[in-house]
Amino acid sequence: MTSTHRPLDKILAGLSFLLGLVTISAALGSQYIGGLYPCELCLEQRMAYYIGLPLLAAILLLWNRLPLGVWYVTMLAATAIFAWGTYMGGFHAGVEWGFWPGPTACTGLGDTFSFDQMSNMTPVIGCDVVQFRFLGISLAGYNALISLAIVAMLIGAMVFQAKRKRG
Repeated sequence: MTSTHRPLDKILAGLSFLLGLVTISAALGSQYIGGLYPCELCLEQRMAYYIGLPLLAAILLLWNRLPLGVWYVTMLAATAIFAWGTYMGGFHAGVEWGFWPGPTACTGLGDTFSFDQMSNMTPVIGCDVVQFRFLGISLAGYNALISLAIVAMLIGAMVFQAKRKRG
């Protein structure tokens, strides 16, 4: 008797990828369409998506062709990348709430400045400035929550994979 349902491990990994793709697309859309300029920490938070999503895509594309040991290592790497994204989102949200200071790159003009640079300046947004809140949570806060959900789903995928291989 053959089963026609997809394994839960692959579903969770696929949902993680889709959630990440929607999240980074929304961040880029809010910048290029919505006019919300990202600060230094916003740009840093995006790195988890820029690195983690291609890795997840490769895992999904090679799902049945990867040796199990390689699959676990790449899944752990993807999980670690999004755990770092969770930390960055939480750190940024803490800066926005004033719990701790942000990096110095988020304020000021730097060490040197010339008037020639004024012709191609983009707005400098402080890392402690919240440009948008929904239900009292900033975009950095949502990024932390979404990255945490991705981490949880990836861990769940690894647990279900282990149970399936044992059973």
